[in-house]
Amino acid sequence: MKKRTITALLLIIAIITGILTGCKEKEKNVVLNRYDAQFLDLFDTVTSIVGYTEDEETFRTYAQELYDELKIYHQLYDIYNDYEGIANIKTINDQAGIGPVQVDERIIEMLKEAVEMDKKTKGYMNIAMGSVLSIWHEFRTEGIYDPETAELPPMDALKEAAEHTDISQVEIDEEACTVYLPDSDMSLDVGSIAKGYATEMACRKLEEDGLAYGLISVGGNVRAIGSKADGSLWKVGIQNPDLYSETKYLHTVELEDMSLVTSGSYQRYYTVDGVTYHHIIHPELLMPWNEYTSVSILCKDSGMADCLSTAVFNMDFEEGKELIESMEQVEAMWIFTDGREEYSSGFQAFMGKE
Repeated sequence: MKKRTITALLLIIAIITGILTGCKEKEKNVVLNRYDAQFLDLFDTVTSIVGYTEDEETFRTYAQELYDELKIYHQLYDIYNDYEGIANIKTINDQAGIGPVQVDERIIEMLKEAVEMDKKTKGYMNIAMGSVLSIWHEFRTEGIYDPETAELPPMDALKEAAEHTDISQVEIDEEACTVYLPDSDMSLDVGSIAKGYATEMACRKLEEDGLAYGLISVGGNVRAIGSKADGSLWKVGIQNPDLYSETKYLHTVELEDMSLVTSGSYQRYYTVDGVTYHHIIHPELLMPWNEYTSVSILCKDSGMADCLSTAVFNMDFEEGKELIESMEQVEAMWIFTDGREEYSSGFQAFMGKE
């Protein structure tokens, strides 16, 4: 099958403008131009890349590389679909209680990171919650399709599923490169890390291959590569959780070699009897946690930011803030359901003039 290219099929918007930045690389003394592109068939979301390169061809090469890298991670971390010749997270789930699955090293490394983040967050970021989350996914999907018959999952079913969420039972054999779930009713759901981890790995590859100035967003998981070419910082808006407000962004943060990830109750949800139920499920309550409408995390690593945004969203404020303050180069912003905002000690230093 002929390899699809961004220029032919993938670009939904290819605004490759060639705007002069007016700056020059000190080493090469050449003018860099700004280009940007988007595509939307990965991780069920829109991916965008903005970069400064010498010419359009160079930018297109980086954009294609980003797409190719993310496509691999998308297929490896997919829990819903099979791909010919690929053993992915769905394969692991399908083989639960049957036998180990030999997988790509990129699955092993991601799962190791997820297990470590589960420990750091005291179980608030548990990728072994798949049995519970799949029930919520089914009821949410049906509720969105037919709002008049929307209903909540039975708590008895959720509690039964929760008996199969012990992450310590996930067997990762690094030497054999296999993963095994001995509990046949266990399943993995890597939604709290997959997109951020993939974004981080893809951006590191772009950096290794020479991209010095870029801003990548994978469904709102934002990763800055360097600064803008003129030395100024990238400006990224934090979305207003109130989708009916005329104010689209509440604040702007300025980034250089940093990641911004937000988890919010406004992103995926459905309504039952006039009450909205979002997709972020508390690991103990087995229900959506409604203390906040969004939690935003700033740190160097997009994978870590993704994990923390989910975990901290499910924590009491004091517990979440204590966790964030204990970590180096990590900041957070909380927006409560009543509209109140709270910040970690260093978050506001990243906020631009508003």
